[in-house]
Amino acid sequence: MRLKRSERGDTIIEVLFAVAVFAMVAVGAMAIMNQGTSIAQRSLEITQVRQQIDAQTEALRYIHQAYVASYQRGGTPTGTAAQWADITTDYGAAGASDFSQLANGSTCPTNVPGERPFILNARQATISNVSPSMAPPTGGSLPPFAAVSYNDDSSVNRVYGIWIEAIPVTATNGTGFVDFHIRACWDSPGSSVPTTLGTIVRLYEPK
Repeated sequence: MRLKRSERGDTIIEVLFAVAVFAMVAVGAMAIMNQGTSIAQRSLEITQVRQQIDAQTEALRYIHQAYVASYQRGGTPTGTAAQWADITTDYGAAGASDFSQLANGSTCPTNVPGERPFILNARQATISNVSPSMAPPTGGSLPPFAAVSYNDDSSVNRVYGIWIEAIPVTATNGTGFVDFHIRACWDSPGSSVPTTLGTIVRLYEPK
């Protein structure tokens, strides 16, 4: 009994073609999904690091305001106000490091750049006794983004990939100010180049 043309099955070539088209669509969809996940992860990392930078900025301004208030009263700076003198004296640098080199590099530097880099304990508005680092802890791995991690008592536990460079300047008119370069560099998973963020905060001397 001969089959009618409408009852014939698909040939092997038609099946292979259909499988190939399906595979191409599936691979393309997975690539788009992976790209979307990477973009979302990168955005989250940048948001988290931006919050860290903002916390350092607010701590600097808080210390500066305390120092200005103490100066206007004519007393010797103590407590939070004394932190300003420590920052500008102990951590003041002649110039800032070249941040553009980090953005154009293939990885973040192994050592924190700058002449006298430091970080603040943003929860206590004090200079942290934990130095910024670019290396993983002994026996550990690097965190996914630059961050200042704290202990339960609000002391700084570890600092990775974020630091401050203080550059005191005296203008031609005698006005003094300090430019604080707050910088961050970290190797984002899945990215071939380091991710960098930075800002500059200028705070004026009250004299």
